[in-house]
Amino acid sequence: MVEVTSEPGVVEDLVSNLGEGVLATQETADGIPTVWLDAARAPRALRYLKEGADRPYRMLYDLTAIDEREREHRRGQPASDFTLVYHLLSFERNSDVRVKVPLRGDSPSAPSITSLWPNADWYEREVWDMFGIRFDGHPGLRRILMPATWEGHPLRKEHPARATEMDPFRLPDERWEREETALEFRPEDWGLEQASEDSEFLFLNLGPQHPGTHGVLRLVLQLDGERIIDIVPDIGFHHRGAEKMGERQSWHTYIPYTDRIDYLGGVMNNLAYLLAVETLAGIEVPARARTIRVMLAELFRVASHLVWYGTFAQDLGALSPVFYMFEDRERVFDVVAAICGDRMHPNWFRIGGVAQDLPHGWDELIREFLDYMPGRLDDYDAMVMRNHIFKARTVGVGAYTLDEAIDWGITGPGLRACGFDWDFRKRRPYSGYDAFEFEIPVAEGGDAYARAQVRAEEMRQSLRIIEQCVDHMPPGDVRSRHPLATPPIKERTMQDIETLIHHFLGVSWGPVIPEGEAFHGIEATKGNNGYYLVSDGDTRSYRTRIRAPSFAHMQMVPLISRGLLVADLLSILGSLDFVLADVDR
Repeated sequence: MVEVTSEPGVVEDLVSNLGEGVLATQETADGIPTVWLDAARAPRALRYLKEGADRPYRMLYDLTAIDEREREHRRGQPASDFTLVYHLLSFERNSDVRVKVPLRGDSPSAPSITSLWPNADWYEREVWDMFGIRFDGHPGLRRILMPATWEGHPLRKEHPARATEMDPFRLPDERWEREETALEFRPEDWGLEQASEDSEFLFLNLGPQHPGTHGVLRLVLQLDGERIIDIVPDIGFHHRGAEKMGERQSWHTYIPYTDRIDYLGGVMNNLAYLLAVETLAGIEVPARARTIRVMLAELFRVASHLVWYGTFAQDLGALSPVFYMFEDRERVFDVVAAICGDRMHPNWFRIGGVAQDLPHGWDELIREFLDYMPGRLDDYDAMVMRNHIFKARTVGVGAYTLDEAIDWGITGPGLRACGFDWDFRKRRPYSGYDAFEFEIPVAEGGDAYARAQVRAEEMRQSLRIIEQCVDHMPPGDVRSRHPLATPPIKERTMQDIETLIHHFLGVSWGPVIPEGEAFHGIEATKGNNGYYLVSDGDTRSYRTRIRAPSFAHMQMVPLISRGLLVADLLSILGSLDFVLADVDR
């Protein structure tokens, strides 16, 4: 279950401040206070929650929407064709609140909140792109994940989910010309000036193939000489409809799709999704399965950070570290493959636990790795963190304050680099993390070097957690005996016809998760990763929302790059440790 502090008082506060603007309150499986507000009064309520409430909700953690038109079970919720969902986070309360706004009609609109939270810019653009909901007052409402020429809004229920539901692709001359025209670069279309009073600006396309961008990313740079005047990130090249896939896969068969979000995080993606499913279903995971999950998640944290460490050093000109670190990543994958049967995307976690028990000799493999790795991390710190060239390229570069980080939705190492010791594993322990002893690494300055310091130390703390898993692995089941756990326990299948039927349905169709809504977030490799799931009492999700940390982090790149040099931009990009599949989903 989600260990989120319940704050029923915030609902009463909104009622007293808004009166008739509060349309309803809603109980959810995750226990997050949820209030429905009239669209016209929502901005005032959100401002109160951010600035006026006691221990305010300072972070816009997520903003998304639901197409309600085919949903059957809503249990007294206000009628709406579409629903906006604002997810706010209060660090002082260690609490969340969910604000929902009902919208009617085929082309609904709502007031923009970009004047309240700067990170609402991209979230509102995404909602417009995916659902066709307009935001009045938004400074530049245009597509963000789909091409500018795309027709329709993909997360509407009528939009096809498969290529077989669409006509065969054709490219007549007129369409070719339209697509080519759309690719022409006009600075004014991006909100960029061509010249200042005393000079003309140079425009540089960085990407989408540039090796320093860690994926398929395009950055349009407005330059005065080598100095950055402005940047416009152009994302969506890696968009694969991951949330749309959640509407057509069963709860069980969607698990391997999550592996490909942060594709360096492996089972970490499974964990966030499954915790949300298990919250909806009321499934309690056995202690042994929880500990195995923690152990595998921390192994993947080490593997992911090794990729970041080596490629970051490579971006800044140090070629040796990446070869050493990728070799050590292979050692992690050898352990993962021995336990799970696969390396990078093992797809090994299940609803209610894990696929199978640990194999014979698993502990010896991990102890060998634990004996080997600490010395290597010391070597890497000497090669990279104490290298004077690396420090010259990163210290003071791409810095932001704690207040800026919160305003822009920065989480994970990027938040802890501002001296703030916020970690979901400690603040909201899940999967038994409260039973482990480890520290939360922090650094000061919020710059590229501070972000590197945090991640370098995080690997040592992960090794501490893994060692405790090995030393204190509990006995017992590795999968829940709850009837909705998947796949179901096979030993029950031959008792009577009822159990055989239920087993057959559980394997072929997957479980029917009770109707309701739940969010669960975890401390993933790139920051806070979470899944907000809506069940309509079916074998598949009605709405799957992926709150990806890299999406929020990429949006902040222009702010922390302006006034610096092009070479500094590569330092900033490397220090963010983003994955474009995590940005684009």
